[in-house]
Amino acid sequence: MIRFNCDYSEGAHPVILERLAQTNLEQTAGYGQDPYCRQAAELIKSLCQTPQAEVHFLCGGTQTNLIVIAAMLRPYQCVIAPDSGHINVHEAGAIESTGHRVLTVPEENGKLTAEQITRVCQAHWQDDNPEFAPQPKLVYLSFPTEYGTLYSKKELSDIRRACDENNLYLFIDGARLGYGLAAEGNDVTLTDLAACCDAFYIGGTKQGALLGEAVIIVNPKLQKDFRYFMKQRGGILAKGRLLGIQFLGLFENGLYLELAAHANKMAALIRNACLKAGWKMWYNSPTNQQFPVVPDSILKELEQEYTFAHFKRLDRNHSAIRICTSWATRESDVQQLIADIKRLSAK
Repeated sequence: MIRFNCDYSEGAHPVILERLAQTNLEQTAGYGQDPYCRQAAELIKSLCQTPQAEVHFLCGGTQTNLIVIAAMLRPYQCVIAPDSGHINVHEAGAIESTGHRVLTVPEENGKLTAEQITRVCQAHWQDDNPEFAPQPKLVYLSFPTEYGTLYSKKELSDIRRACDENNLYLFIDGARLGYGLAAEGNDVTLTDLAACCDAFYIGGTKQGALLGEAVIIVNPKLQKDFRYFMKQRGGILAKGRLLGIQFLGLFENGLYLELAAHANKMAALIRNACLKAGWKMWYNSPTNQQFPVVPDSILKELEQEYTFAHFKRLDRNHSAIRICTSWATRESDVQQLIADIKRLSAK
């Protein structure tokens, strides 16, 4: 069975495994206080051009979202998110478990707009008793979105302005950040993200690392006591160096974007095959996630050899699925899928 259902089926890139093996018997300080974590943090700050930032390493995306949002909000405050946002639909109420409401707004292609953010805040503060409802204080979005779509630099700038006008923090989920940065047509850089966010993170789990996310806290107001939140919520890894070593391997020689570009290229090949077969795409994604609308009769046959993520049932005969490539996707597997799409759609 060839898996195209997610981008974390494989283990880790050989460069990562080699570096972990080379340092395996070294003795270092624990809890992220080792030389490797410090080096990785300095490298990331340099790439982001944010010398004032703090960088912390966590194990996974849900853990990262939970800890960062808990640290940003007072008990009576809430986070604004698109209704398709990961914290709303795929994290088992993790944010609500900290006592913070996820205030969702309808998305378009997975994205929020500056106007929506402003309307949410106006509705809250114009109420006769605003203190009776959770207070909006934070905007959460993903780059790329859950549907593989991208915010432009202008859209992010507009959102930043709306946040400033309404006294809100901006936090960007970067679990798949590299796939967005390496996407064709993207005009947002790592430094652009750092300039517009109060905090964001760089995903490693889905992009060549065994595990790990690097949180960049740009706003000095949010840096104080962050490690207390990390420890309280189980986010400080005793063998913290394992995370720092991996991010050094991903970023020292440009491997991170190289791997992302490969995944995007494989996804584009599949997308083109779907379009040639006459299938529509449910979203226009330039990243490693593609959402073709597939006849159920063909999907049934494809699933004898391949695994996809079922996304949405559209009618009695068609389903939208998610085809997801990764940093490790083999082109031979992609070409096999393309051949089967062509063969089955020609029947």
